[in-house]
Amino acid sequence: MDYKKIKQAGADLILCDIKNFILKQTLDNGQCFRWEERESGYTGIAHGRRLDIALEGNDLVLKNVTAEEFELTWRDYFDLGRSYGDLKKIYTTDKTLNKAVTYSPGLRLMRQDPWETLITFILSQNSNIPRIKGMVARLCENFGQALPHPCGGHTFPEPNALVDADLSPVRTGYRADYIKDAARRNLPLKELQSAPTEDVRKALMEIKGVGPKVADCVLLYGFGRIESYPLDVWMKRVMAEYYPSGFPASLADTAGIAQQFLFHYIRTGIKVGEGQ
Repeated sequence: MDYKKIKQAGADLILCDIKNFILKQTLDNGQCFRWEERESGYTGIAHGRRLDIALEGNDLVLKNVTAEEFELTWRDYFDLGRSYGDLKKIYTTDKTLNKAVTYSPGLRLMRQDPWETLITFILSQNSNIPRIKGMVARLCENFGQALPHPCGGHTFPEPNALVDADLSPVRTGYRADYIKDAARRNLPLKELQSAPTEDVRKALMEIKGVGPKVADCVLLYGFGRIESYPLDVWMKRVMAEYYPSGFPASLADTAGIAQQFLFHYIRTGIKVGEGQ
C-alpha cells in the first residue's frame, strides 16, 4: 500500500503519509471527466456519490467518508490496493517510461464505472478535455438524478434515461446516435466483469461508434484490465518513436498503467522526439 494507516477524524477519513498520489496528476490527466479543482482540493461525483478530497501535508483527506464506504468504493476507485512504489521499480528500468514517471510521480489509474466510462469515452472522440467535461456535465444535469442537498450535482444517467432522450441540450453532435445505441443495447456489464478480455472487447465493439480505441479505454478504466492500452493519436506517436517493436515484456502485464504515464508525459510534458 502507498499509505501507512487509515484513521477517522470526525466525519472525515484520513490516509496517513500517502505516497505516489498527486490529485492534479491523477484527476486531470484525461482518464476521467467529472472532477473539478477547488481551492482546497478536488470535488467529483462517482458511483452515485459526491466526494471532496484534499491533500493536507502528507495525508489524503476524504471528506464525509466512513471506513466502510472507503473499502466499498474509493479504495478501488483510486487503485489504492496497488503499490505504485513497487510498480515504479519496474518502470524506471525503461528509459522513456522512467522520464514519464519522474514527470508525474503522483499519477494513478482510476477504476471507474464501466457504463459511465463507455459513454464518456464515446463523447471523447475527436474532442478535447474541456469540451468533453462540458458534454458530460450537461448529460448528467439533464438526465441524471439530483443528489441530495447540500451536496448538489447529479448522478451519471442510467441507460434507460438515454434510450429515447433528446440529447440536443448536451450538444453531442454525431455522438448522440452512438450514445443511444449503447443505451438500447444495455450490455450486461456486471456479468462481463468476469468474462475474458477479448469477449468484453468484442461486445463493446458491437456498439455503434465504438472502435478499438474506445473499447480499450473501457477495458482499462472501467473493467480494470490493466494489460489493455488504448492507442489514440498521442500513443501512436509514442509507440512509433520509442517502442516500434511494442512494449518490452516487462511492461506487458501493466501496459495500461504504463500507457497512462506515457500519455500524460507526451501530451503535456514533451514533444515526440525530445524524450530520448
